[in-house]
Amino acid sequence: LRGIKYLDEPCFSGRLDLSGLYHLGRTLGRGHFAVVKLGRHVNTGQLVAVKMIDKTKLDVMATSHLLQEVKCMRLVQHPNVVRLYEVIDTPTTLYLVMELAEGGDLYDYILRHEGGVAEATAKRHFAQIVRAVSYCHQLHVVHRDLKPENVVFFPQQGAVKLTDFGFSNLFQPGMMLATSCGSLAYSAPEILLGEEYDAPAVDIWSLGVILYMLVCGVPPFQETNDSETLVMILDCRYTVPEHVSEDCRDLISRMLQKDPCCRACLDEIEAHQWLQGLDDALLSPEAPPHWVTGALSATSPSLCAPESGDLLAMRGVDFQATGKTIYHSLFPIQQQMDSTALLLCYRKQLAEISK
Repeated sequence: LRGIKYLDEPCFSGRLDLSGLYHLGRTLGRGHFAVVKLGRHVNTGQLVAVKMIDKTKLDVMATSHLLQEVKCMRLVQHPNVVRLYEVIDTPTTLYLVMELAEGGDLYDYILRHEGGVAEATAKRHFAQIVRAVSYCHQLHVVHRDLKPENVVFFPQQGAVKLTDFGFSNLFQPGMMLATSCGSLAYSAPEILLGEEYDAPAVDIWSLGVILYMLVCGVPPFQETNDSETLVMILDCRYTVPEHVSEDCRDLISRMLQKDPCCRACLDEIEAHQWLQGLDDALLSPEAPPHWVTGALSATSPSLCAPESGDLLAMRGVDFQATGKTIYHSLFPIQQQMDSTALLLCYRKQLAEISK
């Protein structure tokens, strides 16, 4: 889902209704199997993005990717990840109701900054992306399609967020993955060679490409055709312009290592000298409302399974969660009351931020 370059007053005349919960407006984007429309929640008036997937056009592989996308987005709830509010399933169409990115995407942002973004600004954006990826990896979720097009801006929150988990997957530490996916310019050499690969390492490579593009304004591996670009990536051959600082050059080089075993890990990236000295307040957009992360009501039965408690602890929840909370977090089932409560919390949150 690409971000919106601008957000004008939407027109919902001749609107379509989605299960009586959302009015659907103009089209925001199109893909091979999906259309993304602007939506307005009936009960709260909150604007959302509704991704409409035509299930009749999906083959086995596409269906698998879709199921993984929903599963991973349900699991990952972080201030720097676009939120999946609700999933509505019909016989022919699956609707993903998501947070609306009103500030455009990082790719278009980079295009508007010829020669690259000032490093002070690049640090703020990149640090938030790293935090989101680090959180995903703690939950054993690998994105596998990290690129500027999949990073979107939320100016009102002062945040950039990851989106499009269509190639994401769950992984077990130490076990290799084999599926070849992602975009050529951002894919690690081992994926392009068709080898089995360590899941976190391929996201680290893509982070290196994103940082290079932020400070240089162009991709590190770019030739006149895909074959030549492929050779550049496999040779790990790139040059960094002279205006880029030594610390930034060093961080890029630690991520763009041909040997995945030699790439920096996320802890090393976050501790790198180039990312030090940032105001933490600028990197910490408001946390999701407690409803999202699993607030426990006094009347809710607790869930005793220790592995479920561990899961919620990894998600930053420091109180006991309910079975319903975990169920809603992991599986695509949502009630109207739940989505209304979430969107009301979200509207209140944004109002407080904008004061």
